[in-house]
Amino acid sequence: MRKIIYLFFFAALCIEVSSQSMVPKAPKLNLDSYILIEANTNTVIAEFNQDNQIAPASMTKVMSGYVIADQIASGAISLDDNVLISEKAWKTGGSKMFIEAGKRVSVRDLLSGIIIQSGNDATVAMAEYVAGSEEGFVDFMNAYAMELGLSNTLFQNAVGWSDPDHFSSAKDLALLTKSMINNFPEHYSTYQEKEFTFSGIRQLNRNKLLWRDDTVDGVKTGHTDSAGYCLISSAKRNDMRLIAVVAGSPSENERLTSSQRLLEYGFRFFSTQKLITKDTQITTAKVWGGKADQVALGTDEDIFLTLPRLDFKNIKANYKFNNNIKAPILKGDKIGNIEFMLNDRIVFSAPLLAIESIDEKGFFGRIWARIMFWIISLFSFGQND
Repeated sequence: MRKIIYLFFFAALCIEVSSQSMVPKAPKLNLDSYILIEANTNTVIAEFNQDNQIAPASMTKVMSGYVIADQIASGAISLDDNVLISEKAWKTGGSKMFIEAGKRVSVRDLLSGIIIQSGNDATVAMAEYVAGSEEGFVDFMNAYAMELGLSNTLFQNAVGWSDPDHFSSAKDLALLTKSMINNFPEHYSTYQEKEFTFSGIRQLNRNKLLWRDDTVDGVKTGHTDSAGYCLISSAKRNDMRLIAVVAGSPSENERLTSSQRLLEYGFRFFSTQKLITKDTQITTAKVWGGKADQVALGTDEDIFLTLPRLDFKNIKANYKFNNNIKAPILKGDKIGNIEFMLNDRIVFSAPLLAIESIDEKGFFGRIWARIMFWIISLFSFGQND
């Protein structure tokens, strides 16, 4: 997987006015909480009560799917495994895939039932298959939540039933979704499927944004009386992937409209651009006592940045080098830092690394280099930069 330096640049939620750009406020929405992030850079573009505890309802199944995807990736289970359906799974109420007790269903079909049909019965069946019981599976879910740094999340069941101790936050659900997209892209691709048929019963994906916007490719709806109408959505355009989480909407249509307005706001007024490609020379620095006088510098990871669209033309890079850079230099040695400036403000900095090795000169070459270095030091002594 391509490694990316995540740039934590938090966009202002009020009108941001500079000499070059103007970004309007995020849309005012009738929600308990929401968040809009750019997934490649972790940039929070807009938020309201992002850390408040919410009832996640069936958005819980994103974590259920994450656990299952990781179990498949580890080899603990396979998509082709056939799961014996228990009576408990068959009797589970709410939205259903319509599996039958005593029959076997493949993991592949059960995953589609969870993701596309939001099947509570399929979720319980997979929980029992992965961990022996739903209770054991919930322990897995909470362990994964801790591992992913979801500090405001606790699960009590696998499907999203209301419980005072079953909660998450818009921020945590966005981070979970980002992790799933990055870590299990083959699993995530199922979230864009618009329908699934099982046992002759055809059901449509409950995420109606898939029909409204071709760039939307996921992810999960949720609804209970206590949670209201909720939705995690994601869309990708060029190098920019946005994830929106809305919670506590009063209606199904309003959760769709709110999600769409957030996504359009992000794509309209912000942009994600690659500033540096890893292992590519971006500058050089003077080397003393080396077989080469200059060392090529770059970064070991791609650098992306998310900003208001018009601000990119004002981004400037400043290079700060270590003092007295002397050979030998090994590839990967830290030689300094690069700072990206916007209107005299540092928006991101990264280490400048040698992307090549520089050997020392021979004995006489080293002696001459030291003499020259000493002479130059005499003339520069006491001078200010």
